[in-house]
Amino acid sequence: QLQASGGGLVQAGGSLRLSCAASGRTFSRYLGWFHQAPGKERELVAAINWSGSNTYYADSVKGRFTISRDNAKNTVSLQMNSLKPEDTAVYYCAAGTTTWATSLGPYDYWGQGTQVTVSS
Repeated sequence: QLQASGGGLVQAGGSLRLSCAASGRTFSRYLGWFHQAPGKERELVAAINWSGSNTYYADSVKGRFTISRDNAKNTVSLQMNSLKPEDTAVYYCAAGTTTWATSLGPYDYWGQGTQVTVSS
């Protein structure tokens, strides 16, 4: 199971840090954060592999968001800086556990989502 936290309301230009705790002993080859704005499809924001040596960022968040993971604590975090109103969405953490998982998927375990609202 994945449990996301850290969402909230912030003004444009502000920062938030999302965290996601994974329970169980399933090995997560990749951990990722997705977001879904109202009326839009869920899209991948950032992803990180087991060792942290490979990361992926959507073009819209490059230079503003940083993904990290702590394997000892089974957590993945997303530091979001310089937030914009267009970052407003529900954010989901996800785990890719299959041997063929890449940063782009597949993701087979999902958290419940946490709301991020950025006011202008």
